[in-house]
Amino acid sequence: MSTKHKILQVHERDNVLVALDDLAKGEQVTFNGITYTLLEPVPAKHKFFMQDMQPGDEIIMYGVLVGKAQVALKAGNRMSTQNTKHAAEPFAYRPYQYQWQPPDVSKYANRTFNGYHRADGRVGTANYWLFLPTVFCENRNLDVIKEALHTQLGYEVTDKYKQKTQLLVELYQSGADIASADLTIREAMMPVKRIFKNVDGIKFLNHQGGCGGTRQDAATLSKLLAAYADHPNVAGVTILSLGCQNLQTQNLLDDIKKHNPHFNKPVYVFEQQQSQSEEQLITEAIQKTFTGLIEINKLQRQPATLDKLCIGVKCGGSDGFSGISANPAVGYTSDLVVALGGKVLLAEFPELCGAEQQLIDRTIDEAAAKKFIHLMTTYNSAAQSVGSGFDMNPSPGNIKDGLITDAIKSNGAALKGGTSPVVDVLDYTEPALKPGLSLVCTPGNDVEATTGKAPSGATLILFTTGLGTPTGNPVCPTIKVATNSTLARRMQDIIDINTGSIIEGEKTIEQMGEEILEYCIKAASGEVIPKAVLLNQDDFIPWKRGVSL
Repeated sequence: MSTKHKILQVHERDNVLVALDDLAKGEQVTFNGITYTLLEPVPAKHKFFMQDMQPGDEIIMYGVLVGKAQVALKAGNRMSTQNTKHAAEPFAYRPYQYQWQPPDVSKYANRTFNGYHRADGRVGTANYWLFLPTVFCENRNLDVIKEALHTQLGYEVTDKYKQKTQLLVELYQSGADIASADLTIREAMMPVKRIFKNVDGIKFLNHQGGCGGTRQDAATLSKLLAAYADHPNVAGVTILSLGCQNLQTQNLLDDIKKHNPHFNKPVYVFEQQQSQSEEQLITEAIQKTFTGLIEINKLQRQPATLDKLCIGVKCGGSDGFSGISANPAVGYTSDLVVALGGKVLLAEFPELCGAEQQLIDRTIDEAAAKKFIHLMTTYNSAAQSVGSGFDMNPSPGNIKDGLITDAIKSNGAALKGGTSPVVDVLDYTEPALKPGLSLVCTPGNDVEATTGKAPSGATLILFTTGLGTPTGNPVCPTIKVATNSTLARRMQDIIDINTGSIIEGEKTIEQMGEEILEYCIKAASGEVIPKAVLLNQDDFIPWKRGVSL
């Protein structure tokens, strides 16, 4: 890095440099003794070429092929979608002896977190009661129950917006000017005290499936809901069924047992077409669930060793700094967790396009490596069959902030998984059973990806973002990690950790990685509550296995 001019070469093989600050047209910057004159403005997070390029010339970043020049270029030109197109090396299985040097974790030898110990040996980082509808027809009933339980039991996020609305009503009735009204709430009402101190929340998995679509859609949804019911952070389940839908209750109960033959949590089932009335259904569901809450409230947090952690890593609203600050910092955290005997889940297969070979070479088992190749190629082929493809993954926001090709985005995204060997490759909803780093097949879409991490067993999610993403997961506390300080300051209501100090040269990737692990330990113990949890950002979108990037 050039500290004076704030430019960075990510890998010594790269033929592009990253601007860490806005660079003006005509500005001169020096790197490794060579002075470059900027031929156009280069905003922070974007790249400029280190050498003249001809159409078809390879563009290298992160030490690998990420694109090809489309027009003749001069050193000092900015990379853009007009002059660069996605390109990536082909990949295949090859015998490869990957050598990993794990980080020193001696300082964590006696560390523990306080979690909820389950009968099968897993440890949850939270203690939730879960409501599952077998079909979208029951969503309204779930909403009615949620309103009743959240309000009366102390799980409502905040009433400040209700107060603001009430203030608008009063102003309107008094004839005041609404447009310029000050809606600042100076004395917020006291929140309702939680009735059950050891129940971290009551969660509701509203969805649009269970009927219509295909039988395969219903079967996939059943496996997903079963995995959520079996999640280490879930202590009990209430199922609402209509009765005539494709996803029959017995199918769901069977899938729960298949997912975990030793499943022993309380499960209460209510079928509307067998009830006398909607009121009876809802009343009985509330009453029975209340008795369940009394029981799971008897559970208390107990110390657990750090090998019981299972952390999902995710990026969303990514920017040109994601692969430089937050993602590699989370990657170091991942290596620490793996070295401690824990599990790490790296998903988002459309965002591994261009990083496949390095992941294949790191995969211990040949069958797992070939499974990864099969999942990647069939997924990408399905996208291409409808006129898309992994190369079309970057969003307008990604591109605006410097992620010009999917290979650039992917190689930066893959850094979240650290450098440890890949111990397993999991299809959608498959559980992670082996300690270490596993690859999980999900879309790159933020909510579909986080929705797909929980069924594989993630009990915390580290979610990096450069642009700001207000999302979370119903049962898996989601920790937001900002790539830059500007975002962390502007959206401090949703950001938990700021890695902008890496860009500013104040901290190393390793230092931030250790800080992130410390936060994870506190979050797993309930000592700190991530912003997404405080805001009840309980987003849940099942993947139908169709084309979704």
